[in-house]
Amino acid sequence: MGALENVIDPELGIDIVNLGLVYGVDIDDNGDATVTMTLTAMGCPLAGHIEQDVKRCMADLPELNEITVNIVWNPPWTKDRMSRYAKIALGIPD
Repeated sequence: MGALENVIDPELGIDIVNLGLVYGVDIDDNGDATVTMTLTAMGCPLAGHIEQDVKRCMADLPELNEITVNIVWNPPWTKDRMSRYAKIALGIPD
């Protein structure tokens, strides 16, 4: 999750972990990782950019081999998933 804090949502300027976009990271015995995440909206024009950033940041971890990004829409993202830090940075009341 620490590596994913380096992936910044280009529209909001906050990392995807604090935005609550990452639902989980699974790593198997072969070192293959699957990042399950969502986006703030369907049809996000920057989905490909964010996916590539996830793969780039995770590739820096020597214990990982293949990285797969699984974008899901259920459960849907809401601002309630955001960390307190993200809400403060974006001026969203808690």
